[in-house]
Amino acid sequence: MSRSPILLLPCFITLLILALSCVGESTDDSKQAEVKESAQPVFMPGADASNFFKRRNRRSVRYYEQIAEQRVYRANAERRREHNEEQRNEYENYAEEDRTEQKERTTETYEQAREYNYDGRYPRFHWSH
Repeated sequence: MSRSPILLLPCFITLLILALSCVGESTDDSKQAEVKESAQPVFMPGADASNFFKRRNRRSVRYYEQIAEQRVYRANAERRREHNEEQRNEYENYAEEDRTEQKERTTETYEQAREYNYDGRYPRFHWSH
C-alpha cells in the first residue's frame, strides 16, 4: 500500500507540468499571429509557378564564363598530356633502338675477337648475349 502513493506522485507531477506547459503555449496568440503573417503561401497559381521556374532556370553570365574557362583548362591539360605521352614514346623508341644497336656492336666485337683468336683445335661455340 505504501508503494502506490510513491509511484503515483511522480506521475501526477509530470502530468501537472505537461498541462501547465500546454496552457502557457496556447495563451501566446501574438506569436502565432506573427508566424502566420511571416509564412508564405505554399501553393501559388500555375502561371506564377511557371514564371518562377523560368526565372530560376536562367543562369548568370559568370556561370557560362566559368564553364568556358573549365573547357579551355581541360583542353590544355589534354594537349599537355598527349604531348608528354608522345615525347615519352619517342624516347622509349630511341632508347630501344640504341640498346639494340649497342648489343649488335658488342656481339660483332666478340665475334671478331673469337675469329682472331681461334686456333682451329676446338669446335666453334656460338656465344649469344
